[in-house]
Amino acid sequence: LQLVEAGGGWVQPGGSLKLSCTGSGGTLDHYAIAWFRQAPGKERERVSCISSWGDSTNYADPVKGRFTISRDNAKNTVYLQMNHLTSEDLGVYYCAADINYYCSGRIHSWGPGAQVTVSS
Repeated sequence: LQLVEAGGGWVQPGGSLKLSCTGSGGTLDHYAIAWFRQAPGKERERVSCISSWGDSTNYADPVKGRFTISRDNAKNTVYLQMNHLTSEDLGVYYCAADINYYCSGRIHSWGPGAQVTVSS
């Protein structure tokens, strides 16, 4: 299974971006999918996760109420809608396939990452 992110870029504070994570070489509907991010000089942190059927989601406290994770298994794609972005949200965003259908935190595959820059 290979993952690739898309949709990163530059946005002004208060703006929005929508990231996508598309799988190839396998079907994503077998896996929970998580989004992680890593800011310069900081450790990678999990932002959000969605179960394989999309019936369960969770979010890190800093993004609750601003980010929404969703998936379209027919398109083999998971999304992360990010609203009200601040400079604290900048970094490289990675999608990752969990080894389980639920969000266990044990990662099977990583995407290469997508850069998100938030600045005025």
